[in-house]
Amino acid sequence: MLIIAKKIKQMKMKNLKLAVILLAITGLSSLNSCTTIKDLEYSVKENPLQMHGGEVSLKIDAKFIEKGLNPKATADITPIFICADGTEIPFTTEMYQGEKAAGNGKVVPKTGLTFTYESTIPYQKCMKEGAIKVRVLAKKGKKEEEILTDKIADGTIITPLLATKDAQVIMNEDNSFTRTTSEQMAAVINFNKGKFNVKTSELKDQDITDLNTFALESSTSPRFEMKSVAIQSFASPEGEIDKNDNLAKDRGDAAKTTLIKLMKKNKIEAAQAESFYTVSPKGEDWAGFKVEVEKTTHEDKELILRVLQMTADLNKREQEIRNMAKTYTFLEKEVLPQLRRSQITLSYDKVGYSDAELKELSKSNPDTLILDELLFTATLYTDLGEKTRVYTETERLFPSDWRAINNLGYILYMQGDVDGAATKFEKAKEITTNATINNNLGAIAQMKGDNEKAMEFYNEAGSSSETKYNTGVIKIKAGLYDEAVENMGENKTFNSALAALLSGDAEGCVQILDASNVKEEAMSYYLKAIAGSRTNNSTALIDNLKLAFEKDSSLKEAAKVDREFIKFFENADFLAIF
Repeated sequence: MLIIAKKIKQMKMKNLKLAVILLAITGLSSLNSCTTIKDLEYSVKENPLQMHGGEVSLKIDAKFIEKGLNPKATADITPIFICADGTEIPFTTEMYQGEKAAGNGKVVPKTGLTFTYESTIPYQKCMKEGAIKVRVLAKKGKKEEEILTDKIADGTIITPLLATKDAQVIMNEDNSFTRTTSEQMAAVINFNKGKFNVKTSELKDQDITDLNTFALESSTSPRFEMKSVAIQSFASPEGEIDKNDNLAKDRGDAAKTTLIKLMKKNKIEAAQAESFYTVSPKGEDWAGFKVEVEKTTHEDKELILRVLQMTADLNKREQEIRNMAKTYTFLEKEVLPQLRRSQITLSYDKVGYSDAELKELSKSNPDTLILDELLFTATLYTDLGEKTRVYTETERLFPSDWRAINNLGYILYMQGDVDGAATKFEKAKEITTNATINNNLGAIAQMKGDNEKAMEFYNEAGSSSETKYNTGVIKIKAGLYDEAVENMGENKTFNSALAALLSGDAEGCVQILDASNVKEEAMSYYLKAIAGSRTNNSTALIDNLKLAFEKDSSLKEAAKVDREFIKFFENADFLAIF
């Protein structure tokens, strides 16, 4: 007697691929000459099944028709994924029962039952190629029969697995190098009390001698360029204010005149012009007085300073100074003479080595270069071998600086030596921790397949474009395609194209690939073929598969079973390219 009738129903569902499946199973003997199960209608959404985030989901809309299940019968329904190699992987079993049957299944009333079945299982490698069938275990009383349906769906689209390991690492782009730096050199000309003439002995002092020597050397050296001289002139604060203001000005002008004569005598043209000098008379030097008193070891110095601080009127304060100078002779001998001065500041530029000189010194005498010069020199090379040489010398000379060590790790990584790069990045982290190092260690973990550890590093690294991109690749593997697209930004890579495709943007996928550095690679053409299939563009599909096969003939075997192309499996043009 017929247990399950043959029946085909087409069902339309918006924005979903539907597969209307025929349960056509005969041969079960009736129980007490009664029908246990009659018609069961259902449609499978998303056929072929797809793998997302390492899982495969099956969703079925189904219906027991009126009197579709015997009131005293039960039915255990188990969809099964049957791999091409025969491996059977069951989805969740759901139990149904008639109104008079005992059990914990879902009750199917006499009028019938519409239901939705959903189940998710982990993806296994054998599921790349296979079919989904349904096993029905029908029971009534002590008798039971097992029924296996024909194929209801295909499996499995596994395009997310095309994601490549291309985690991006960061080379420290050092910006601290400055070829030309602004420097200063100081000297002082002291004057006698109430005088502004420059004593000959002052010009023999070491600071003036050094200033003159430097001016001579810099006038002929490409390493130095004198820019200007600033002169601040002062008077000691024990005379009358107006006279001291004039005296300070005269001392400034005298210092300027003396320096110009000195530069002319030594034929230093750059420092002979009036405009090279700026004179700023400061009058009485109260601040200097306080500094010089504090330098002394006199037991009453704090008392002297308090008296001055309590006297706001400048004229009275000057009188106090004169009175104290008579009592405290150390003021007249040690303090006040230091305030009668012109303070000279020579500003100049120190010019560093040229690019060619830096390169040569990095080979012949790297020890003469400072850290910033070595780091900059490495950037002058495009050859990775030369960069490695300079960074290795930098690590030797400056082992406590992380930058050269990190950049050596970067070079090793770009050369495919992931383990060697890991050693350098870990060494850099022993010195310090920052966003660059955390990103790079995350990339190492990602390349080794430890995405959980990688994300720990990325969370510490922040939001550099490299870190966001790397996170985007992990998002692909997690099935979070929209988030992957957002993270990858403007990157033009195979993975960013894949993310676009998986998020539903087939056109964007093609545009990214065409703008990428991998546009001529076999897998790029293969991915464009998938985009063609998803948009029902058979020309794009076939043309790109041909190009992919030309680049890599092994892709023919992959394409033959790739469920992305299942609707073309019987297409003559498709078959002709194999």
